[in-house]
Amino acid sequence: MKYAQVDTLIGTLTVVTAETGIRRILWDGEPPPEGAVEGASDILDAAVTQIQEYFAGARTTFDLPLDLGGTPFQQKVWLELGSIPFGTTISYGEQARRVGRPQAARAVGAANGRNPVPIVLPCHRVIGSGGALTGFGGGLDTKRTLLRHEAEVLGARG
Repeated sequence: MKYAQVDTLIGTLTVVTAETGIRRILWDGEPPPEGAVEGASDILDAAVTQIQEYFAGARTTFDLPLDLGGTPFQQKVWLELGSIPFGTTISYGEQARRVGRPQAARAVGAANGRNPVPIVLPCHRVIGSGGALTGFGGGLDTKRTLLRHEAEVLGARG
């Protein structure tokens, strides 16, 4: 595994890749996994570039290979995150419906809490049914910042 760090408006993110794709994006202050070495690869370089473009307001979707791990249910939930359009939000209940488990909003929330590649698979776009910002691995301030960033990018594009 290799990793690289990228400075963003929410702090320094650490991108971790395996041979086949991005495995993790770690929040500011989280150490790289044991055995990972700082380095470069085509996948890692593309991930860093796309994350920088996202925070610069030049990218609204990601096109990167992923190596997610997790259970089949978690993978389904995580991949569904990628279909939420930039600058929009959905509820956990809506996400549960989208993955074919309409009664599983809490399980969807738990899976989102284990999303290994936040930003790329935008779990920050999932909110409570009443519009409230609820739990987020990077903290609610980070969730607010990401949602505000996306709204500002869309507003600038008019």
